[in-house]
Amino acid sequence: MVWRKEEILETIRMVSSEHLDIRTVTMGISLLGAPSREPSALCDFIRDTILRNAESLIPTCQRIEERYGVPITNKRISITPISLILEGCEEQTYIDVARCLDSVAEEVGVDYLAGFSALVQKGATPGDVRYMATLPHALEATSRICASINVASTRAGINMDAIKMMGTVIRKTAMLTADRGASGCARLVVFANVPEDNPFVAGAFHGIGEPACVVNVGVSGPGVVRAALQRWREQPGRKDLTQMAEVIKQMAFKITRAGELIGREVVRDLGQSTRFGIVDLSLAPTPAIGDSVANILEMMGLERTGTHGTTAALAMMVDAVKKGGVMASSHVGGLSGAFIPVSEDQGMIDAVKVGALSLDKLEAMTAVCSVGLDMVAVPGNTSPATLSGIIADIMAIGVINNKTTGVRVIPLPGAEPGDTHNYGGLLGELIVQDVNRFSCSDFISMGGRIPAPLLAVRN
Repeated sequence: MVWRKEEILETIRMVSSEHLDIRTVTMGISLLGAPSREPSALCDFIRDTILRNAESLIPTCQRIEERYGVPITNKRISITPISLILEGCEEQTYIDVARCLDSVAEEVGVDYLAGFSALVQKGATPGDVRYMATLPHALEATSRICASINVASTRAGINMDAIKMMGTVIRKTAMLTADRGASGCARLVVFANVPEDNPFVAGAFHGIGEPACVVNVGVSGPGVVRAALQRWREQPGRKDLTQMAEVIKQMAFKITRAGELIGREVVRDLGQSTRFGIVDLSLAPTPAIGDSVANILEMMGLERTGTHGTTAALAMMVDAVKKGGVMASSHVGGLSGAFIPVSEDQGMIDAVKVGALSLDKLEAMTAVCSVGLDMVAVPGNTSPATLSGIIADIMAIGVINNKTTGVRVIPLPGAEPGDTHNYGGLLGELIVQDVNRFSCSDFISMGGRIPAPLLAVRN
């Protein structure tokens, strides 16, 4: 990649005053080929494989940061979905392996290791059932392990048996980690149409179609896009939404170029055993002032995120980001769009506080954003059936629209609507939102599988 002088100067400005960063460099590592399912030998294999590939990840990323002056906020690891590795193991082995992964993540120096995952969109094996049963205990016993489960796809339909079980899993995880603000639930995502190359936690895992070791990059830049829109709006002359989309598209192009450059440099320094994977184009916010997707929407002309027109504005923004990104890179993947994690976006937090943004509006926004209900807190006494109903609604949006959707919902023990809990750091501030008081338990208890839509028959 060849950079012009003007691009370099603009990148320096974006880093220094507009919160541009590489949100994550995530190394995906295959754990296929484990020689034994005996717990001790299995843990030795996992530890040796991760250390062999990732022991130089942190110092390599630090060198690249110094070389280019672009911060890499998070360095992370994802692994092959653990249910594939542990099929046939006893329940205790799942917890032992979770502790092993947590320990090696600390040894390598990454904040999160993702891929404690399962794929059950069409049905669950006995090992998958054991995985779900032990998941609350695995999350209780760890602090760096992230879990995800894919319960639906456009080709398979929606596994309602798994969704029913996940309502209970989420509620139990919240209770077991209540002393930490139900933080176990912040490390657990339920997906439809999950991508195999997503670099963002908590939903990352290393897909079975991936090479042995790969680096995927997640770019960011909500502050950059907001600042560009502000400069554009301050210019004289008539303006319209087509011009606005072009401004967003141009900034997404520049952000993506920076992301791919950093990713390829990391791979080059790591050596030939590691391949470059993809750039995820998602605009990922943080609780920092000015680094907010909600602030972009408000710069587009909304008084508050959540008002009428929010879904349309979000759809336009996501489309422009994707168009700019695919012009900049031939290897775009992951989720690619915009994240709306309520607790991690100061603008979203403010919108909830003033009553502009509700759970129902967030569900509508799921139809056009990258993921869905993300880092949403609900009352601690929310029933497992209601949690399952919330998941089922978001899965249906993903399946019918042939897109990825996800749910990261946190029933905060002892909390009522309007209560708050501050995690601090990247996870930000939870604000408990009310849920519908009417029951869906009869629907959820039926179980079975919602058939795939007609869209699935496309061969």
